[in-house]
Amino acid sequence: MGQDERRPDPAALDAALEAVHRAGVPGVFAEVRDGDRVWRGAAGVADVETGRPVTARLRHRVGSVTKTFTAAAVLQQVEAGTVGLDVPVSRYLPGLVPGERGDAITVRMLLNHTSGLAEYLPYAYPSLKAFPALDRTGPESLEELRFKRFDPVELIGMGVAAPPVGVPGGTPGVYSNTNYLLLGQLLKKVTGLPAERCIARDVIGPAGLRDTELDVGAHVEGPHARLYEAWFGMIDPPRDHSVHDMSWVGPSASLISTVADLNRFYALLLAGEIVAPSSLAEMRRTVPVISQEGRTIDYGLGLHPLEPLSPGQDPYWGHGGTVWGGGTLAMARADGGRQWCVAVNLQRWNELDASGRPRPHAIDAALAAFHRLAANG
Repeated sequence: MGQDERRPDPAALDAALEAVHRAGVPGVFAEVRDGDRVWRGAAGVADVETGRPVTARLRHRVGSVTKTFTAAAVLQQVEAGTVGLDVPVSRYLPGLVPGERGDAITVRMLLNHTSGLAEYLPYAYPSLKAFPALDRTGPESLEELRFKRFDPVELIGMGVAAPPVGVPGGTPGVYSNTNYLLLGQLLKKVTGLPAERCIARDVIGPAGLRDTELDVGAHVEGPHARLYEAWFGMIDPPRDHSVHDMSWVGPSASLISTVADLNRFYALLLAGEIVAPSSLAEMRRTVPVISQEGRTIDYGLGLHPLEPLSPGQDPYWGHGGTVWGGGTLAMARADGGRQWCVAVNLQRWNELDASGRPRPHAIDAALAAFHRLAANG
């Protein structure tokens, strides 16, 4: 099928988005760009109490999509000669990863999650201590620590002190937010600016992303949806966490953006306009990494390919992300021809089965169908 025959079908995309809402997501919105054609759609509500509808122009917490922005800022420093990809982290941040590990873990290993450093989250949120044993976790800490201002160095210390999840450089790597908090400290060390300001100056601003900011505060400015967290059925009905201090993830997952801005960003990135083509090639060198969901995925430097959804699908690159109550997936075709991004205002909707694993849900199938259509339809 030729590219011209696969331009976005607005009616089909509208129906697929409506199916995600009917499956149980309060609100879902998306944008698909193919050349000069742009489709935007939305289904459901931004607020279940008032019935305020979602729109495709809402600002949204996009979670770990942030990692691509942080990685791009680091790669820019590599290009400038202030950071070496294969230089030990101890060279830049002595003491944060002490001893032999600090000498063995390189900047590249932080970027592609092969450092062996554990995730700090179960240590920062006491009710999540048993993670990844979901049936022995609880959502209480999410409420108790809603307005806690975390110190990133303390969070890094929790991840460093935890039992290692691998040896430096070993594969498969294990996805860990500890890595990206360290990269935030690296940016601060080499630029003299907090990571948020560095990324705003070097990535967000030059890309012309007017509705995007990296903000660790508790509030989202401007029109946005409420974000409903279910924590695997343990919060019933799901509770709004759109007001939540984001210092718990900082440069790992605290970005606020829109579906349009993310499509623009990934189009520019894949075109070699955010980082140099040589840096983009490094970002697309993947290794196997175990995701937080326990699946083995291919992961580059803050970027990962989309698992093929249909036979013969053209390669897509981007990132997904979740926060308490919100989720986003942003993808761009490698040839620059199409970009798509979808956002939802519900998270962890799957209830757990008798063995503690998430049960399949109609939302999963509906989202997968939308992803296939956005990529190929």
